Amino acid sequence: MYRVITGSFSLRRVALVLVEHALIVLAVVAAAIVRLGFPEAYTDWVMRSVVVAGVLQVCLHYSDLYDMRTLSDRRDLLIGLLRSLGAASVILAILYYWVPALGLGRGVFALATVLIIALVAGWRIAFEWLSLRGHSERLLIVGTGIAAVSLARELFERRSELGVELVGFVDADPAMVGTPLIYPGVIGTVKDIPSIVRGRDVDRVVVSLADARGKLNMNELLAMKLNDGVRFDHLASVYEQYTGKIAVENLRPSWMIFSDGFNKSDSLEALKRLSDIVFALVGLVLASPLMFVTWLALRFGSSGPVTYNQTRVGKDGATFTLHKFRSMRVDAEAATGAVWAQANDPRVTPLGRFLRRTRLDELPQLWNVLRGDMSFVGPRPERPEFIAELSRQIPFYGQRHAVRPGLTGWAQVRHRYGSSVGDSQEKLQYDLFYIKHMSFAFDLYIVLETVKTVLVRGGS
Repeated sequence: MYRVITGSFSLRRVALVLVEHALIVLAVVAAAIVRLGFPEAYTDWVMRSVVVAGVLQVCLHYSDLYDMRTLSDRRDLLIGLLRSLGAASVILAILYYWVPALGLGRGVFALATVLIIALVAGWRIAFEWLSLRGHSERLLIVGTGIAAVSLARELFERRSELGVELVGFVDADPAMVGTPLIYPGVIGTVKDIPSIVRGRDVDRVVVSLADARGKLNMNELLAMKLNDGVRFDHLASVYEQYTGKIAVENLRPSWMIFSDGFNKSDSLEALKRLSDIVFALVGLVLASPLMFVTWLALRFGSSGPVTYNQTRVGKDGATFTLHKFRSMRVDAEAATGAVWAQANDPRVTPLGRFLRRTRLDELPQLWNVLRGDMSFVGPRPERPEFIAELSRQIPFYGQRHAVRPGLTGWAQVRHRYGSSVGDSQEKLQYDLFYIKHMSFAFDLYIVLETVKTVLVRGGS
């Protein structure tokens, strides 16, 4: 799968996961040998070890310990590792109850736990050290606009994971030279690109056409590419690759027209609709007890209607009625009219705050999915009161209506709660990325990340 889709499948991260899996398997097998001697059913113990490693690594993922930015924080690493071991122990205990043949025995499990902590923590420290000293691709960014600085910030924060090093920025304006942006700052003008590339061993030049259009010497750049092997890339493409979103500030319609993606085949749409129907039906059946308990809590725990029905904008700009369990006061907008919802909105009731944090308030939308108003995964539907203003202020905002809105989406698992035009623009960049790379596998990944968001981050 195209690694951009999740931002999670860089070679370094794959190496981290695979080596860690092998070390956990080794820890369990070693504990069995120490406690029991070399076991006769050696292959059975390897299989049991693989099960332990798989369960523990899922827990490590849900504790954000495969977020490469946490590697340098020893305290978070230890706390996360202990928390993951605790969760894995509960899951394995349940599994062993149903499948006793997979059990390790208390003595083996206790010793394996100690070995796992030592090996995983040691490997994480070694991995960070190796990442900082391994070969890094050296990037020079041409342009100093918002998208260029945003990309540089993302690359700097994830430099250990991505294996990239920022050489600096160049700008068409000589007065910008020396300006500090993201470390390092502006180190030259566009005329200095050849000397900077050769003098600082630049591997790739990332060009913001909006900042450098008509100001580059194309013959010099072509010679650098042919003679020196220097790569040149459009900033929009590199931004998309490393951030999992599409920058709209400097985007041109031509880039969307001629770039890969944005393909909605009939087979993909049919598969997506079929999966929506199946998941909605299964979800309604499985969630019916929760929905009944929620209905009772709202019916007898607060005054006013249980459900909240609101007009939203869906595919191709058509409106539909969205259904939710009510989480705000009945008079929430009586005096103000339609306003943005806030992260800690004072209009939300205590029960509603719990429903929002656990996403239980969204369960009635399974009916919207079944009806075809919504999909399981897609851009979140917005209120028509806000659409006209957002479309006027944010380029390409209307393109998010090219697909059905969703119960959850790429923006929901990658961005905080939206409560302003700026947040809406940030979410649009993720929505456009989703529309470009839409696939069944991508939908599945987003659903799994949504579960992680609800369980680990409190439904943020």
